[in-house]
Amino acid sequence: MKLTFNRNYFISFVILFAIEVLIAAFLKDGFIRHTFGDFIVVIVVYCFLKSFLKTNTLPLAIVTLVIAYTIEFLQLTDFLYYLGLKQNKWANLIFGNTFSVQDLVAYTLGILAILSIEKYSGKLLTPNS
Repeated sequence: MKLTFNRNYFISFVILFAIEVLIAAFLKDGFIRHTFGDFIVVIVVYCFLKSFLKTNTLPLAIVTLVIAYTIEFLQLTDFLYYLGLKQNKWANLIFGNTFSVQDLVAYTLGILAILSIEKYSGKLLTPNS
């Protein structure tokens, strides 16, 4: 693993992050807000990490999934309260406050999409250039 900057992954991050913000701002419920948003969020995190880390796809995809799962399982606790962020609107939006197995499925499908895209583009087994 090496620190580097990859413009293509960063542009992907910015575009997908903007989509996530639009979903959060304008959709209050439904499939796109609750499932597709979770599907996209792991891709956003992956693209952000890949923007700065030259590393193989599979390990980074696994780290991204572990981060997502960890945050989801933390929702079973009152961790925002202990961090003093229970009443913070942004903390609740970013970290969520309700555990859902459906979210875990969406995260997993997002990572599988990343692996498929990277395999198709030939980057699955090689670091980004």
